[in-house]
Amino acid sequence: MTQDLIILIVSLVVIVIAAEIFTNAIESLGAKLKFSEGVTGSIFAAVGTALPETMVPLVAIFAGNSATISEEVGVGAILGAPFMLSTLAMFLVGCASWVFRHRRKKTVICPEHSGLKRDLEFFLSVFSLAFLVAFTPSNWRLFRILVAIVLVLVYCCYVLETIKASKALVKDGHATEESKNLYLSVIFKDHMFFVLLQLLIGLCLIIAGAKGFVIGVEQLAEVLHIPVIALALLIVPVATELPEKVNSITWIRRGKDTLAIGNITGAMVFQGSLLPAIGIFLMPWTANLTVITSSVITLLASGWLYLLIAKKIKMTPPLLIVNGILYSLFIIIVLARL
Repeated sequence: MTQDLIILIVSLVVIVIAAEIFTNAIESLGAKLKFSEGVTGSIFAAVGTALPETMVPLVAIFAGNSATISEEVGVGAILGAPFMLSTLAMFLVGCASWVFRHRRKKTVICPEHSGLKRDLEFFLSVFSLAFLVAFTPSNWRLFRILVAIVLVLVYCCYVLETIKASKALVKDGHATEESKNLYLSVIFKDHMFFVLLQLLIGLCLIIAGAKGFVIGVEQLAEVLHIPVIALALLIVPVATELPEKVNSITWIRRGKDTLAIGNITGAMVFQGSLLPAIGIFLMPWTANLTVITSSVITLLASGWLYLLIAKKIKMTPPLLIVNGILYSLFIIIVLARL
């Protein structure tokens, strides 16, 4: 038990340090490429920090001990990622904006409007489609493969649309700016090579920290006799989503709301399209009560965020408590079924 806790704490420290290194390099990369904060947050940061949790379902599918466990962990990790981001991550961002209100000189979270609206529209579309596929007969193999291909193509369209909108946003003052000099520039020149090197170092540390955290959580869960499905839907996503949460909190503290929110919503699009495509293609991808509950809550939380944006309601910490309540509701439902 003590060893498991030490692994968890050390891994968490590694993730926090790595997130600082990563965000510093991402800001430098976005500034050098003259991209908007929307592109930097929604694509670069989101995809980069999504890699650790992307590995969880892949490892579960290809290296699982049994087909049942592989499917439970795989589906749980795939659906659990956007669930955690739309509920717990957004709630923590709201908490961070309140905690750092004096440094920020405001509590309202003000991300770039059009980019956030685009992220949520793409996510709601692809995740709804992936969710509905779970209700189709398993022998509709060709249809399911076509849906998986559509999900991949939609994500490609999302990337192109985000980059296309970048130039106009830069002119409107939403260009990515470095809040600090590149850390490696203390030793080396501030060159693109060293930006990419620091980015790689930060990403590797994030993956290593997330892996260590997951191992520690799995061992602790085994000691506490927690079922695999509960581990897959609650503990694993929390552990693997830490990089996004830490990155976003770091950016919220600095007042970079577009980067903070884009990091989360961009990862939601990535994990709501490409990961379900993998799951649909490689697994039975069927619905059960737990899957239905998590998916419905994810759509409710995302729909709530979209409503705020569509109605141009200012995003404040009290409004994001709704996302935290939805997360708590799911925990109560899962624990009630144990």
